[in-house]
Amino acid sequence: MASNFSFSFGGDDIDHDDQPAPLAKSPTRATDATPVSSAASAFPVQGKPLLPPVQHDMAHMLSKLPSKIAFSLLSVSLDDGRTIQIPRRELWDVRLQLMAEEDSDVAPGSEPGLGEHDVKTGIYEGGFKSWESSVDLVKVLAAENMPLVLNRDPCVLVELGCGTALPSLALFQWALTERKSGGKLPLVLTLADYNPSVLYLVTLPNFLLAWALHQREESPILEESFASEEELELTPEVIDAFKDFLSSHQITLSFLSGAWSPEFVELVSHSSALASAAGNVSTLILGAETIYSPFALQSFADTLLSILERERRERSNGSAAAIIAAKRMYFGVGGSLDDFNDKMRELGATIENLRDETEGVRRGVVRCLLP
Repeated sequence: MASNFSFSFGGDDIDHDDQPAPLAKSPTRATDATPVSSAASAFPVQGKPLLPPVQHDMAHMLSKLPSKIAFSLLSVSLDDGRTIQIPRRELWDVRLQLMAEEDSDVAPGSEPGLGEHDVKTGIYEGGFKSWESSVDLVKVLAAENMPLVLNRDPCVLVELGCGTALPSLALFQWALTERKSGGKLPLVLTLADYNPSVLYLVTLPNFLLAWALHQREESPILEESFASEEELELTPEVIDAFKDFLSSHQITLSFLSGAWSPEFVELVSHSSALASAAGNVSTLILGAETIYSPFALQSFADTLLSILERERRERSNGSAAAIIAAKRMYFGVGGSLDDFNDKMRELGATIENLRDETEGVRRGVVRCLLP
């Protein structure tokens, strides 16, 4: 039986929904998959099956969106004094969509992640929450001058356990700004979450919102589609403009669900191959709050190492690194950032500490490299 627990840390997450927060946190390519929940195991849990890795077709995902989505803006104060605002679809709006879908595979009140638990082992891994470590990751990416990297080399960005995808959304917004100044180097963003429902209901909508907000002043269609400052109407013209923009600016969004595994790594490799067959491709793997238990830590470390090794082998002229953010200790659950660092060193990686947060729950951000 799947176990339920909440981390119960004051200020642990940054959701401010009035309702109970969080829905759901190969190789197969799904062109007709629907956002459903599953009772299968999320990370390796003894005696439980795993959801197979699946790549989801973005056009089909867009066709499943409602006619309008509500959102709010999360302001992240960067270390240099600047602020970045990242859009997030409102959780109450997700609930409305679920209630409106008569053919939903689950009852609205039982959708994983919309209840009181941060994590439901084997069912939901926290993908509908925005965790503080993901904000730490945004700050580190800004400090590491990632906006400049995006304009220098073709880039492959992979976020494992993406959920609301705050770090990838920040990178996406910086890439949009670079393209306004003429830069159009290939960019592949691979967003991966165990639960497909997270990808359908929050991850993709958040990217659509980020693009619409960034481009609204240049597009009468978008300006008219903002029913208010907190709602975006998803007309066919808006959806087509989004797809056309990505294509014309060499931006690829790839969505993967399912368990971390060798098959999952194959799908990641397939999506990253879209960036460039050769050349100086920069690969960056991101992860926030992905190592909360020993089972999750082992699976994540093995998958991370496999991706880094494959990228180094197949892109000898490129670079590959991972930046991982997590709590120093997950009390009562067994995971810790120190254990992750030790595991990666055992597997042959080098670890560099990039950030420490000592206020509230202690957190850290590290960079992983292969020597």
